[in-house]
Amino acid sequence: MREAFATAAQWLDDDRGFALATLVTLREAATAPIGTTIAVDSSGRIVGNIGAGCHESEIVEAAQQTARDGQTRRVDINLTIEDEVFGAPGCGAIMQVVAWRPHRAFAQEARAIVAGNRAARVVFGYIDADGSERTFAHEYPPKESLILIGATALAAELAAIAPRADFNVIVVDPRPSFATKERLGDAPEIVREWPQDYLPGVLSERTHVVMLSHDPKFDLPALRAALGSSAPYIGLLGSRRSQAARRAALAEDGFDESSLARIHGPAGLDIGGATIAETALSILAEIVANRHERLGAPLRTTARQIHRREEPVTHHRH
Repeated sequence: MREAFATAAQWLDDDRGFALATLVTLREAATAPIGTTIAVDSSGRIVGNIGAGCHESEIVEAAQQTARDGQTRRVDINLTIEDEVFGAPGCGAIMQVVAWRPHRAFAQEARAIVAGNRAARVVFGYIDADGSERTFAHEYPPKESLILIGATALAAELAAIAPRADFNVIVVDPRPSFATKERLGDAPEIVREWPQDYLPGVLSERTHVVMLSHDPKFDLPALRAALGSSAPYIGLLGSRRSQAARRAALAEDGFDESSLARIHGPAGLDIGGATIAETALSILAEIVANRHERLGAPLRTTARQIHRREEPVTHHRH
């Protein structure tokens, strides 16, 4: 959801006429997270998507008008109503989107949202349906990190797709000939250090780590560091034989069964993937499922809510 803010920062620098449209209220179904924003300039160029389906054009039109006159506009969308032509029910969401025009000083906060190194906020006022003035305040949290141990082809593939799931990806490998931009072109950050030197200072409850090297001199020090941390996901690539060997070595180091049970190995969900791209998808899917405390079962086999509920957003009535 951060790409619109990168565009907003650039358009503010360019003094371009534009507006942002932000999802401020959502009920019944999660078409997108609260705070999801699109950028629309006065000519109709659009960056981002809110997930309003055929109603997206209403949002864009409101944003274009706000880009021209600076007046904040609210768009109320009800996707629970049956389609008048085909009679099919909508996706079930009831949402409010507000088009607003940021001040030039917002460029700094917009860049902070994009970078994801710290929490950043959006605050603006609008008129509610009952005519009252309200203030929308939303905090965008820092990005979670995904640390990949081993500058492999699989690391390059994960580095290409994981940022789309809002991860800051870091590849760690001390070998200068492997840890290169040419091999890992999409990796936002490459660290040429041994995992035992780098990991202790960065692992936290917001840091996921996957060992991709197939080499015990990388895997074992990284696993020791990860098991001694609060990392929510510890993944280990490799066959079941190598998994058993790694666990046996860690048990000799004093790690008990409850500690070893934290290791997701072989890493990934069982989707039958064989290619590097499919393997990367499998691993990322398991990390996302673990992030949301899900098992990765097919949606058609579970009665649980499809999307996780979000924390309430701060709205102040005046």
